[in-house]
Amino acid sequence: MQRRRERRKVYHGKIHKKKNMLHVHISKELKAKLGTKIRALLVNKGDGVKVLRGDNRGKAGKVASVSVMKRKVYLEGVTVRNRRGVESLVPFDPSNLMLTELKDSPFRKEMLKGASSPSGRQHGEHRPGSQRVQPEGE
Repeated sequence: MQRRRERRKVYHGKIHKKKNMLHVHISKELKAKLGTKIRALLVNKGDGVKVLRGDNRGKAGKVASVSVMKRKVYLEGVTVRNRRGVESLVPFDPSNLMLTELKDSPFRKEMLKGASSPSGRQHGEHRPGSQRVQPEGE
């Protein structure tokens, strides 16, 4: 991919496309606990994350808010003081974070339940309502 095209996707992309760029890697411990092979999940408010890169490396906290338009994640307790003395949350790029704990939600439980196999179904199982077509000549 050309660098300029990738940058254009980030800056001029549609909101539903930008939302796909907010996925955060899952820690090995959380993967084992959930019993899933999914590598990354969309980050939500209330999730526990750890900072992997930057000045705040090693810090952990809960997600305070997520900005889809800016493609940034803000953590509780990680702040910076501006010149006037007002504290504001530090923005993080999702690629510099790792999920350590998930906030419970019915949508995520459903998604992770079917994530053990790539298609969400067990091997040999067919979609509900679909019929298997036998090839002619057999």
